[in-house]
Amino acid sequence: MFSNVQLRLQFLILLWGFTGVFGKLITLSALPIVWYRTGVAALAIFLYLHLKGVKINISQSQLLQFLGIGFIIALHWFTFYWSIKVSNVSVALSTLSMGALFTSFLEPLFFRRKIDFQEVIIAIVVSACVMIIFRASPQYALGIGLGILCSFLSALFSVLNAKAQKGSNPINITLIEMLGGFICINLLMIFVQPKSFVEVFSVDWINFGWLILLGVVFTAFAQIEMVALLKHVSPYTLLLNVNLEPVYGIILAYLIFGQSEQMSSIFYVATGVMIFAIVINSLIKRKRNSKKGHSVLDNKLK
Repeated sequence: MFSNVQLRLQFLILLWGFTGVFGKLITLSALPIVWYRTGVAALAIFLYLHLKGVKINISQSQLLQFLGIGFIIALHWFTFYWSIKVSNVSVALSTLSMGALFTSFLEPLFFRRKIDFQEVIIAIVVSACVMIIFRASPQYALGIGLGILCSFLSALFSVLNAKAQKGSNPINITLIEMLGGFICINLLMIFVQPKSFVEVFSVDWINFGWLILLGVVFTAFAQIEMVALLKHVSPYTLLLNVNLEPVYGIILAYLIFGQSEQMSSIFYVATGVMIFAIVINSLIKRKRNSKKGHSVLDNKLK
């Protein structure tokens, strides 16, 4: 039997799996999608904090830090949705697993620890799988390239968040980061693609409905639920389950969009190997850390 916490955790990962589907459901280009996602999420989180009576208390140095991280998150989402637009949901989600490669080098750089040989091996396996996917789907070369850039940005903001957020309220942090992302997207639209504002302010009601859902339920609510779940599970358990996001997303995309999301058998084998390698790596790390006495066990999930 699944506990209430386990069900909530899987529901959260399912919500994140849907974010890729929205990239195809919404007919706007990538920049306007992220404009709405960051803007709506920031507004929703601000209203939530206001109703809860939570004060936004953050220093000027932290404000600048989290605004900067918000820029990276916005670029991550931009490249993610751009990847979907030029390929499909399955390709964009599969390349997210490349984050393991980038994290294995970024963490030692930012936290001044030695490179973990095991992480490098896993990263090589994941990279090899991405190369196989590339060779099996050369028509999606641009989408794969954007997906790899997206995974690097994901690893970068995750590491920066882990380094900067100590002692801060996670929901406050998310609000500032969403504001930073919103500012970033507006700057991109002003200086790189001004025509995107036409899409933003001429959006039809169907797209507007999808965008509100994406911003409120699948971004703001998902973040608040994640913070609530971290009171019951360790960050390790959360991150281990996040590896299921591409699985959920690819299955959902195939069920919703059908043939346009169907890939070769080699694609699915390579994606499966990537996810399996990351999960095995996480399990080995947990066992290793447990022996050293540094891990936090999730007794509440038993």
